[in-house]
Amino acid sequence: MDFFTPIVDDPYWFGQIAAANALSDVYAMGGVPKTAMNLVAFPIKDMDISVLRQIIQGGLDKMREAGVVLVGGHSVEDKELKYGLSVTGFIHPDRILTKKNLKTGDRLILTKPLGTGIINTAIKGGLASRGIIETVTRLMATLNRDAAEIMKDYPVHACTDITGFGLLGHIAEMIIDTELSVTLISKTIPIIPETLEYAGMGLVPAGTYNNREFRECMVDFAPSVDRLVQDVLFDPQTSGGLLICVDRENADELIEKLKEKGMDNAAIIGDVATEPKERIVVT
Repeated sequence: MDFFTPIVDDPYWFGQIAAANALSDVYAMGGVPKTAMNLVAFPIKDMDISVLRQIIQGGLDKMREAGVVLVGGHSVEDKELKYGLSVTGFIHPDRILTKKNLKTGDRLILTKPLGTGIINTAIKGGLASRGIIETVTRLMATLNRDAAEIMKDYPVHACTDITGFGLLGHIAEMIIDTELSVTLISKTIPIIPETLEYAGMGLVPAGTYNNREFRECMVDFAPSVDRLVQDVLFDPQTSGGLLICVDRENADELIEKLKEKGMDNAAIIGDVATEPKERIVVT
């Protein structure tokens, strides 16, 4: 279940993004979403009902794209607009992917670029270009379905989707209590164009600072890693990509398959190691 307040001005696109974000949790566990229920909070006294219709239509179209059936939902009157889904998916119990079970030597693959939190802050401030608004909107509305289908054919040991805790926050969840570590190569991590520029202007959401405060105790940055890049790695994402932990020997082939399906930004961003235990090293 996942829902949130609008992050774009267009209600139809907001509906698509919220739906894609909710569906992603099932894809990240290797499952196939099948049914969903709408979750709506709407200020009926202050906003025209046509706005809600467009949001619902956007969500419904994204569900149809995913092959998901809408089976109902629940709505409440609220001063602040919110929308999302409660999703049910199917998977064989023996094939469930979790955040744990990483193996030493595994490669980490990220399927979407980072930066949606910073870009959305720029959008709210009226400073984002029309081109980057369209780029990030379509990116957030893109399902993780293709990536989930492709990774089923490879020895994937763990997976998660990158959302509110940021890349480093979600990796921290993967390695805590595991006796393992992760080394990230910052130059290989895909970042949405203009993200660093906006970060340099101070357009960094509060969630980024919260994520840093919570997890920086587990992260070792090399002196060469710029502070703005660090902010991007802590940046809370909306409908981010999958972080796939795959056997080293299969990583390059998996990247090729992802790119063949249009995931041009997919990249190998790091490795799983044994030392230093329960640390994230960013070089």
